[in-house]
Amino acid sequence: MSRPFSMPRRTVLRGLGAAVALPWLDAMSPRATLAAGIAAAAKAPLRMAFLYVPNGMHMPAWKPEKEGPLAQLPPTLAPLERHKSSLLVLSGLTLNGGRPLGDGPGDHARAAASFLTAAHPHKTDGKDIRNGISVDQVAAEKTGRATRLRSIEVGCEPSAQAGNCDSGYSCAYSSNTSWRTPTAPLAKETNPRAVFERLFGSRASEDDRKGAVRRQQSKKSILDFVTSEARDLQAALGEADRRKIDEYLYAVREVERRIGLAEQLAPGEAHTLGFERPGGIPAEYEDHVTLMLDMMVLAFQSDATRIATFMYTNEGSNRSYPGIGVRNGHHELSHHGGDKGKQAGISKINRHHVTLFRHLLDRMASIREADGTILDHTMVVYGSGISDGDRHNHDDLPILLAGKGGGAVRPGRHVRYPNETPLANLYLAILDAAGADVKSFGDSTGRLSGLG
Repeated sequence: MSRPFSMPRRTVLRGLGAAVALPWLDAMSPRATLAAGIAAAAKAPLRMAFLYVPNGMHMPAWKPEKEGPLAQLPPTLAPLERHKSSLLVLSGLTLNGGRPLGDGPGDHARAAASFLTAAHPHKTDGKDIRNGISVDQVAAEKTGRATRLRSIEVGCEPSAQAGNCDSGYSCAYSSNTSWRTPTAPLAKETNPRAVFERLFGSRASEDDRKGAVRRQQSKKSILDFVTSEARDLQAALGEADRRKIDEYLYAVREVERRIGLAEQLAPGEAHTLGFERPGGIPAEYEDHVTLMLDMMVLAFQSDATRIATFMYTNEGSNRSYPGIGVRNGHHELSHHGGDKGKQAGISKINRHHVTLFRHLLDRMASIREADGTILDHTMVVYGSGISDGDRHNHDDLPILLAGKGGGAVRPGRHVRYPNETPLANLYLAILDAAGADVKSFGDSTGRLSGLG
């Protein structure tokens, strides 16, 4: 009997300045012949994603009424009905670093800065910024050695490293959630082409760099330069793996096509945020979000990285959403003062963000690998560093954990914790699942129980 074709997990299709890593295939699973004659397949890698939404939430429409199994989802989470069995809604978690602690106003800046660090940022609008190391970067230190990229940081509004954005707090705080060191935030990439080239472009040598320039000037698809290698490889694979490669390469080409369409648009006019839409950015916000989320999925699927962060907008953003009938600015509406009309507008924005989040879950759940899907092998934290935007409170935050974390998480539930339970306790628990040996994180008081 002929031995089944096998290939290393790090197989890459290479062409002119291109390096297209392949998704998880059956042929990549190392098999050992056991005494019982059963083949054992390797375990899929564990990923983490952290998605941040600004300005808090209309909590009555977010929080499930009862603790325990998720029955009827509340209005804001209703778009996630088909993923209900993959959701864990966590109530009662607190971000103490978002509070003033003697520093006065600046809740928006503190909310974003402390969301993944669980630290209290130093109040300054100068160069002496100081925060904490974020949980994604702690995880990246553990997993980054196994992937080409330690992590990716993406979003839809540009990061800043200076300026006064919130009551004396640097813009670095309100526009970044990922911090490599206490003084070095990781600026998010908002240009889809730059993210795509980081994932699939090769810069390993001077020849690669020159080849990448020639490839981009040719206006051809990146896949046109690896077609021959892909065809030869598929000829040696089984039917299931050939289908996986076809689906993966189609997804890559489709993302590249959408990037190309955005690049044909002229830069947009200035809007309520005070800056122009740069060239290469989709005209519609929703298209921008889904394009960036799709590239996060491709990054996980190709194992380019296992850690990703995404900001829908910067904290305190006053973006309007005319496509869903909300023409007032988000931040303006969040200061609702109990006004029912403004609360309705906030609820629409919250639900819209969740609907876009559903796109990410749809993609992750549709991609099979090893003994499940990418969603099964991921922990996705979705939420905000503010609870009610009008009160600017940082307790009982809107926090959602999606995915099964490779078996570490038992979703399909609403778990309510005692108020003032640190959000950092959740991060300790998910770092455990990733195999990171961390005794404490931020203001943690222990590992969050009840996830598994």
